[in-house]
Amino acid sequence: MNEALDHLTPIRFERASDGSIIVTSLAGEWALLSADQFDSLIENRVNDPSLRRELIQKQILTSGNPKFDRQLLATKLAYRYRGLPTMCGLHIFVVTLRCEHSCHYCQVSRRSSSKIEFDMPLDVADKAIDRVFESTSQNVKIEFQGGEPLLNLPLIEYVVTTASERAKRLNRQIDFVIASNLALLDDAAIDLARTYGIAFSTSIDGPPAIHNKARPRPGNDSFERAARGIQRIQSELGIDRVSAIMTTSINNFMSAREVIDTYCDLGLREVFLRQMSPFGFAARRRQFQKTRGKGWIDFYVDGLEYVIEINRRGIEMAELTAAAYLRKMLRNDIGGYVDLMSPTGAGLATLVYNYDGNVYMSDEGRMLKEMGDTTFCLGDVRENSFDQLLSKQQCIDSVADSFSWSATSCSTCALEPFCGSDPVYHQATQGSFAGYKPISDFCLRTKSIVPELMRLYKQDEFTQLLFEKWADL
Repeated sequence: MNEALDHLTPIRFERASDGSIIVTSLAGEWALLSADQFDSLIENRVNDPSLRRELIQKQILTSGNPKFDRQLLATKLAYRYRGLPTMCGLHIFVVTLRCEHSCHYCQVSRRSSSKIEFDMPLDVADKAIDRVFESTSQNVKIEFQGGEPLLNLPLIEYVVTTASERAKRLNRQIDFVIASNLALLDDAAIDLARTYGIAFSTSIDGPPAIHNKARPRPGNDSFERAARGIQRIQSELGIDRVSAIMTTSINNFMSAREVIDTYCDLGLREVFLRQMSPFGFAARRRQFQKTRGKGWIDFYVDGLEYVIEINRRGIEMAELTAAAYLRKMLRNDIGGYVDLMSPTGAGLATLVYNYDGNVYMSDEGRMLKEMGDTTFCLGDVRENSFDQLLSKQQCIDSVADSFSWSATSCSTCALEPFCGSDPVYHQATQGSFAGYKPISDFCLRTKSIVPELMRLYKQDEFTQLLFEKWADL
């Protein structure tokens, strides 16, 4: 290092479990250094040309023209947040709370199939469509949720046709997703999806014995119906028109590899190893407490390593939790996954229109209401415009508290650029928007997964190229 030219920029650093040092710049670029390399950085004596070049490229060091390098760092940081002014592209319509399943960990407190009073009425749907097109995003996605949304397919068809016509008139791009267990998938749903390019998202928690135990329904055939639905969508609409997520529960907590094998058998090319959320029946029955902490991390790492192994065999598969982190680690982007956004994506990236007209900052905010906490309810879609909803004090306060740059513990954390600040999660678990990070499972998840992703990324060229593909580089 030339002491007359090189300067250390503001950095954050943290020791990983293997003894290496994670160093991050203000713009979220990172380096994984040995203890000796880190000492040379701090002591202003980086003599290794390739290391020095890497650190300069990542604005951890500046050289030659400090003013230019600072401006470049500021430009990278501004670019990272470029999408904030045109957010709120995801709009979730809860078209019914009715569901014919009785999942033990249900996070939305579903109602029985016969209770049509829990269906969204037409006037609520019309006002929700108005709010969608009052948002500033040019690219809009409407996701239909429940309950089981296919129990109210006529309303889905109405929203799809009405919103499509309006999007065309306003020159806006619009996409649709139906989040369904697929047990009720029929010709009408397939025809609607074919006409309007609708995608499906479903749930697969593992092989038949595990899935049917976690997601019971009359006939004990939840897996079989879901599998038939997946195969029909793949065959008639296209392999990319259906995806699935899994929820870690006591039923599959020790079975990551069985879950992943099931996804392979179903022809699915993505698996989302997702931690259970602390809402609804999952919280009331203390299911969440049984699948949290280090046990879930061990489950996740085992699953991630198995997905990498499957790719080495020539079977293409992505793990979506890793992909969400890698987009933030490799693309200088705040990412599109609401839970990992800072400032929070709740309200800024998504709004939820409940069947009864109430509007929530996120799907988790709606779930929290079912537990008696209305903190994230912004008002009624029939009475408030888009701007009025986002101007509500609880929205402003939760967004303000979600800037991790200014949050206690987060502001000095080397992993802050890759994490989020989920106010709904922390409200549910600790009773405050920011939470106390040393006891937060949300924090533990990032501090465990990100160093593991860094280690694997540096491990070999195959994993590096695989991770870059998952990050859409």
